[in-house]
Amino acid sequence: MAGTGFCDSKPLLDLHKKADERRVPLRTLANACGPIDRWQATEVEESRMTSVKMETDCRWERCLSTQIDKAILLRFHDDGQTCSSGCIEEPVLLHPLGLQSFHSLQALVPSLLRHEVEVALEKLNLIWDRTLAWDTFLEMMRTQTENSFPNADLPRHFTNATRAVLVDWLIQVHEIMHFQEETLYLTIHLINRSLRAIKVTTANLQLLGMVCLFIAAKKEECLLPEVSALCYLMDHTYTKHQLLRMERKILCGLKFDLSYCSPLHFLILLASVARCSAKVVWMARYLLELSLLEGQCVVFLPVQLAGAALCLSRQVLQEPPTPEGEAAWCVAASVNVGSESTLLRIMHILSSVAAKAQHQETCATFIKFSSPDTMHVSQHPGLNNTPGLSGLCT
Repeated sequence: MAGTGFCDSKPLLDLHKKADERRVPLRTLANACGPIDRWQATEVEESRMTSVKMETDCRWERCLSTQIDKAILLRFHDDGQTCSSGCIEEPVLLHPLGLQSFHSLQALVPSLLRHEVEVALEKLNLIWDRTLAWDTFLEMMRTQTENSFPNADLPRHFTNATRAVLVDWLIQVHEIMHFQEETLYLTIHLINRSLRAIKVTTANLQLLGMVCLFIAAKKEECLLPEVSALCYLMDHTYTKHQLLRMERKILCGLKFDLSYCSPLHFLILLASVARCSAKVVWMARYLLELSLLEGQCVVFLPVQLAGAALCLSRQVLQEPPTPEGEAAWCVAASVNVGSESTLLRIMHILSSVAAKAQHQETCATFIKFSSPDTMHVSQHPGLNNTPGLSGLCT
């Protein structure tokens, strides 16, 4: 992070060179998605779309009634009417046409979504017992509101540019460590919370980031690096004693609460339910990782970030629609991702960031997603047209 003002250490990696000079291939999610085995296009099974029971699902109504006060779930009753009482924001469908083109599906949406969520979680190996899938989804929707941020304000002496440099450096460290993608998202979340919970000087900002990565790895990874190796990556600017002392400070400041429902989990789940292609998923993952560098994105819920990234990805790629795919998308799009203005605001932020990502100093994510393993999504020409993307988002 030389020249960043954090310390005088030499840079860890030189990722800011030509995009065609690669170091190592991007490591896909070990338990979720890879473009070959997880996101290969398949035909929709007729039984999955037509064999759902037509009668009222009593358990659906029970779950909906007990959770609606936090506005965590869908907007449809079994009679097809929207539910607005108790909702924080008016929900919006991710599909531009909503369900107008699929009136026959509207009465089936609750049962269809529950069935698709169960199948998706099982297919992605994110759950062992299928009978717990729906309760797991409800818990994901509920817990995402915990530890949310009311605003994007940073403590004094810190700017969004400084934070972006730190995140960009951590993305490089994360990649060379071959950590899970969930570890990166948890790391940035812990940084966002720590900056607001404890006092940190500018000189210790790099140490804070590395310790948050270490804590996240303890929660998500099977194998951990040695503390001395972490100090080496920071060019021994900090000692092992300082690192461990910062770890205690962060854990006490956060009251040992490391729970976090990553937007990546929502993205993978929604993409699986919607039968998205591999390229759409990689593009959405690229846009979602770009949001980590934007301080203004911390105020949005994970499901909102995931929904906006997936929707923008589909619009950028403009893949030819299929009846089965559009029907599946409408089922996935019935999840409450907030108001239309919120969704469009996130899409506008992501489109603006993506349009200039190649020319920024913090371009680790751009290079990371320009490899053949990620289908070169960061180099897609559609991302360079800022006016065109803004038009799509209005």
